[in-house]
Amino acid sequence: MSDNGRHPGAHGLESQGFRNLKSVHWNLVAPRLYEMAVARGEGVVAKNGPFAALTGQHTGRSASDKFIVRDTASDSQIWWDNNKPMTPEAFEALYQSMMSYAQGRELFVQDLFGGADPTHRLPVRVVTEYAWHSLFIQHLLIEPGAADRAHFSPEFTIVDLPGFQADPRAHGCATGTVIAVNFTRKLVLIGGTSYAGEMKKSVFTILNYLLPPKRVMPMHCSANTGKHDDSAIFFGLSGTGKTTLSADPSRTLVGDDEHGWSEHGVFNFEGGCYAKVIKLSREAEPEIYATTQRFGTVLENVVVDPITRELDLDDGRYTENTRAAYPIDFIPNASSTGRAPHPKNVIMLTADAFGVLPPISRLTPSQAMYHFLSGFTAKVAGTEKGLGKEPEPTFSTCFGAPFMPRHPSEYGNLLRDLIAQHQADCWLVNTGWTGGAFGTGHRMPIKATRALLAAALDGTLAQAEMRIDPHFRFRVPVAVPGVDAKILNPRDTWADKAAYDAQARKLVQMFRDNFRKFEAHVAADVLQAAPHLAEAAE
Repeated sequence: MSDNGRHPGAHGLESQGFRNLKSVHWNLVAPRLYEMAVARGEGVVAKNGPFAALTGQHTGRSASDKFIVRDTASDSQIWWDNNKPMTPEAFEALYQSMMSYAQGRELFVQDLFGGADPTHRLPVRVVTEYAWHSLFIQHLLIEPGAADRAHFSPEFTIVDLPGFQADPRAHGCATGTVIAVNFTRKLVLIGGTSYAGEMKKSVFTILNYLLPPKRVMPMHCSANTGKHDDSAIFFGLSGTGKTTLSADPSRTLVGDDEHGWSEHGVFNFEGGCYAKVIKLSREAEPEIYATTQRFGTVLENVVVDPITRELDLDDGRYTENTRAAYPIDFIPNASSTGRAPHPKNVIMLTADAFGVLPPISRLTPSQAMYHFLSGFTAKVAGTEKGLGKEPEPTFSTCFGAPFMPRHPSEYGNLLRDLIAQHQADCWLVNTGWTGGAFGTGHRMPIKATRALLAAALDGTLAQAEMRIDPHFRFRVPVAVPGVDAKILNPRDTWADKAAYDAQARKLVQMFRDNFRKFEAHVAADVLQAAPHLAEAAE
């Protein structure tokens, strides 16, 4: 076996059980990974330098193929209603099969940190079959400095072998694709999928398990900070604007997807960004667009002209979930530390395709916990296969249910405590539809959303006159400079007021039906924060 690259010293792959490998490439830099990925036929170099790869069958996460090993240590800690169990025996069989598959192969290793807070960061080793996967995870996690690398000792290991096909009968999984997390053995096994996002979300899952007992809140959110250290966090599911709205040229970007809130403040879990780029606009999102036009960026499932190598960001022939992965310093105003003070504002983003929710609402701490546990957004036709003409509600608790190993009440109670302790203002921002539901109304103007957020972040919105929403009972501003007052009251934007009232009652019932599973786990004040079936609000 030959070793090359920046070797970690005493900690080789033998301790993880690898044997008889052809070669191991340690912590290679981006140009070398480019060379190897192209030579191995893993993708192409597009115009202006980004690397473009196709992920084949899996163009997104395979949630139904993710498992957590259920043993005596994890049994009482895991929210099993949300997580699929795997026996230790099945995991061991899977592990042995993957080690056999790896023999004689060329592998790539990155030793990285998950977390920019030195007190709480996770040393993680990622072993990949593909060179471009090694480049991807190098971007998405945090590279150690020279001193840290010399003494690097991985706490968790992720093994990512896309070419391996699991056997459901032997390995206790559902298909040939598997993501198996073993908290006791501190090992994650990924096989049968080329979608690189599985690696980064595995690190998020691990941190979501490890941090709450330390009273550190793991969050599926973006974060930025203003000139006066007025940091803000933005919760939101895919398609709600989490990446777009946090990449504000007037504020410093801390990170776009995953953060912790510790005794020291907010810290990024990652060292890069993973942005959706379908129909990305140079005019509307210049900072993110620019990353698709430079060397180092990894593009997933973006259409590339075979002759000119020009990108077509509007073409979703492979998937609507086209992605760009890049180091965070590709964004001009990004934080160099990945850390920020305790947030002054907590923003929860939703894309309400039913056209009911106001563009911005102020939440009490109890309402914030209610909407955090609800994790509402809506999907519409064109965003995922199989969706019909009507919007489909999505309730992903904590704005990240697939990555939450513990019960949601643990995260919700911790967030509520932190909000109260640091006196943060909480806002629900609807980036979805106004003037009617999807198909009748239109998308909320991003100019209006940015103006409302600016007023929230600079503190002026908290002083504005507010009305109480008759259904959701949160406070909604009556007037905001630079924003059409009509848009602030969704009912006023609908031509058919009776239709709005019916739609509002329908959405309220969806919220209440979804929240039943949390009612036994929350305090009375949170239960009282639920929306109610109000009559028409004249």
